[in-house]
Amino acid sequence: MAAGRARQGPERATYEHYARRIRWSLSLLEIPENRGSPKTGDSKNLSRALPSGAVVIALDERGDNLSSAQFAERLRGWRDSGAADVAFVIGGADGLPADVRKSAKLVLSFGRVTWPHLLMRALLVEQIYRAQQILDGHPYHRAD
Repeated sequence: MAAGRARQGPERATYEHYARRIRWSLSLLEIPENRGSPKTGDSKNLSRALPSGAVVIALDERGDNLSSAQFAERLRGWRDSGAADVAFVIGGADGLPADVRKSAKLVLSFGRVTWPHLLMRALLVEQIYRAQQILDGHPYHRAD
């Protein structure tokens, strides 16, 4: 789930490239950004759109830095514990509202730098694909 819409361009093409390679059920839900009152509006829109009972992962630069193998193990744990859905939440230009971060099972960082939210989609889907390959024992990821 991501705030804003991705138009055609290199970020979207990269996202689609990796999304096609993932065998797990994957969908991207784009939530319109609320430009009038971003934090309040986005919070309500994001909260309403989350699947009931989903494990919520908020992407935020203040979150935990995990290696790709650690990320894969978290996904394995949720899968094996019977989680029906894992929902990754990417904020818009103003980031994520505090209540979305607080309600998340994991706040995940891809580094302390701020990534453009459209590029973050591509980075995230590549890591999901990488996690799939790690869990399958595929040589796509080598942790030498």
